[in-house]
Amino acid sequence: MMHVEVLREGNMIASYDALNDAVITKIAIARMIDLDTHIDEQFVCAYKADGLIIATPTGSTAYSLSAGGPIIFPSVPAICITPICPHMLTNRPLLVPDTSVIRVTSRDPDESVYLTIDGQVGTPIREHDVVVCHSSNFSLHLVRPPSKCSSMYCAKN
Repeated sequence: MMHVEVLREGNMIASYDALNDAVITKIAIARMIDLDTHIDEQFVCAYKADGLIIATPTGSTAYSLSAGGPIIFPSVPAICITPICPHMLTNRPLLVPDTSVIRVTSRDPDESVYLTIDGQVGTPIREHDVVVCHSSNFSLHLVRPPSKCSSMYCAKN
């Protein structure tokens, strides 16, 4: 799972735990947003896109896959950053270790950007707000009936 916080002027205004993804997207129709992205305090990219998907391995087969992101095997400790319809053809999905801290800063005025967690809840994002994503302290254990297990996915007892 992934922990997501929204910082406004250095103060945390929202906090979530996501199973699948955190999606930072535009509110207005037919306009792109500007998002500065840092990984572990290192600048990575100034995205100009319809949005950005930050996905767990579980979430890699949802919206991120539809936006051109990779499928991440569930046991791979990674987080995927997938731009949504980026303006630059060189902006491709990026896999980072799940030990990374991802910081995305909105450069768009007003509340023209929105953060959605697992497609369920979220909050408007203002200019200079920072969305911070990193591995959660929580994990999810899925139960499968023995008849649905294969040696690849389930441990043999």
